[in-house]
Order: sequence, then C-alpha cells, then structure tokens
Amino acid sequence: MSRISSQKSGEKAERLEARISAEQKRLFLQAASLQGRTLTEFVIDSAREKAESVIREQELMTLSARDRKVFIHALLAAPAPGKRLRTAAGRYLKAKVRGER
Repeated sequence: MSRISSQKSGEKAERLEARISAEQKRLFLQAASLQGRTLTEFVIDSAREKAESVIREQELMTLSARDRKVFIHALLAAPAPGKRLRTAAGRYLKAKVRGER
C-alpha cells in the first residue's frame, strides 16, 4: 500500500521515530522487499494490522465455559417482564404508531 493510499487526502502526516537493532532492520527490509514495498510502507502497514488485531481482541467478550453456561441460562430463563416494563413498552409502541420518538 502506498503512502498516498494509506493516508486520508489532505491529512497532515505525523512522524514516528523508533530505534531498532541492525538485525531487526535487516529482517524488516527483507520482508518489505519480498512484498515489493518500501521499509516505511511495510512497517506502517504491519503496525496498523497489529494494532487493529489487538483492538479487536479487546473488544470481543470472551467467557469461560462456566460463564457461557451462566449467560445462556440467564437468557433462556429470563423472568417475565414486570408491570412497569410492560407499561413502558406499551407507551413506546403507541408513540411509535403516532410517529413520535
């Protein structure tokens, strides 16, 4: 991906600096070369992909087997709606029919 396509049009570029070992640089250069990309493109795209992966992992709800059972049971054995909830739902439906929000 080129620098132009990975950056929004008209957006000012930010600078990021990092010190890496000679071995890391050789590794990154080799990988970038194999993909036909510049070192900068390779590093930026790789960092973005990793950041998106970390964020996705944190946004997912992970449950243990016990937690899943408790959650499923709570969904399946939910108590019937009480009077207040039924009244509120009725008001909502009437307002929706009249076109109110």
